[in-house]
Amino acid sequence: MAEPAISLLLSACLGALIGLIRQWENQQEAAQEAEFAGLRTFTVVSMLGWVAAFASDRNAPFAFPVTLGVLGLFLTVTQLGRPAERPTGYTTFGAALVAFFVGGLVFWKQAPTAVLAAALTMILIGLKQPIHQWTRRFTSQDVRSVLQFVAITGVILPLVPNRSFGPFGALNPWSTWLMVVLISGLGFLGYILSRFLGSQAGIVLTGLVGGLASSTATTLAFSRRSREEPGAAMDCALAIIIACNVMLARVLVIVAATSTGLVARLWLFMVVMALPGLSFATWFWLTRRERVEVIDPPVVHNPLRLSTAIQFALLYAAVKFVVKAATELKLTDGIVALSAVAGLTDVDAITLSMVDGFREGTLAAKLAVSSIVVGCISNTVAKAGIAAGLGSPPLRRWIFIVLGSTAVVGGAALLFVK
Repeated sequence: MAEPAISLLLSACLGALIGLIRQWENQQEAAQEAEFAGLRTFTVVSMLGWVAAFASDRNAPFAFPVTLGVLGLFLTVTQLGRPAERPTGYTTFGAALVAFFVGGLVFWKQAPTAVLAAALTMILIGLKQPIHQWTRRFTSQDVRSVLQFVAITGVILPLVPNRSFGPFGALNPWSTWLMVVLISGLGFLGYILSRFLGSQAGIVLTGLVGGLASSTATTLAFSRRSREEPGAAMDCALAIIIACNVMLARVLVIVAATSTGLVARLWLFMVVMALPGLSFATWFWLTRRERVEVIDPPVVHNPLRLSTAIQFALLYAAVKFVVKAATELKLTDGIVALSAVAGLTDVDAITLSMVDGFREGTLAAKLAVSSIVVGCISNTVAKAGIAAGLGSPPLRRWIFIVLGSTAVVGGAALLFVK
């Protein structure tokens, strides 16, 4: 088959897939066949985009923009002409235009972009009802927090100077707030997942999402729940252990996003520390999966609240200042001790400070890796302490065994840091 024919066929297939999802979604919603913009319509629109691009490339240079204008006019007239109780919908309008451009992209040999555009369009169309149900779970305070954070970030990042201030040049307002955006973004991902999953989340998903949003909040919530529901102590222990393992993965993501050189030296230590938790989770799943309960995710505050973001910014700036002062005053032996103290409350701040020192050349890779590992050990010990103080005896036993092993393995791994 000639290349143009294959290209046209790919364009038709992508349009058909968009149309198939659109028609299915319409049938789910209205319990009848779609009157407009189903499988056939989207297939034709995508092919029309390909043919218009072909004509523009050969003999009619204005064919593509003219066809696009005609299609847009047709969709507008169709929208205005339909009954108010059964409008075409703006999503369908936009999806039809995307399908047209998908055909053009395929002709212009931009098949990966065309496939990605078609896939994202299908996802958005197919998830209409889940998205609507999910957004209803957000409170007005959640929305205000997001808007405030976006507004403040949009003002701060462009306006604040991107240079060092203060003693030892330790304070950079631009980089500080950029780190706040990174950490808050990771936390917000876990937050929206917990809102999306709700009570439908299994114990494993609950631990994963809780650890991404806040491993501390997850530990607090499930330690208390183990006292209220003694029979669910093992399930609560699993959720806490998974959340603590996610904390290790979260540290790796943070380092990978800011320094590929340091993550290459750090990842093996994080994997080794995760082994006790992974072993417990595997054993639990193989022996108790028939009895695993569905547990509601812990209550987590929206990490995009300005108060939360400002608190992290101040903590990060303080830790970075102490680290910078220690390096300038040749007191680097105290940095590991600082990591142990800072890790008790927030491992993210010490991680980012170590990454900054490594990138600036003021901290050796060995010291940066050792400090991050010590921070993770300290944070793990703090979670074990929370479980010991608030949890039931069965929960404490398993937490001591698994998180204690995590801390011991991490301490032993420090001997191999180079």
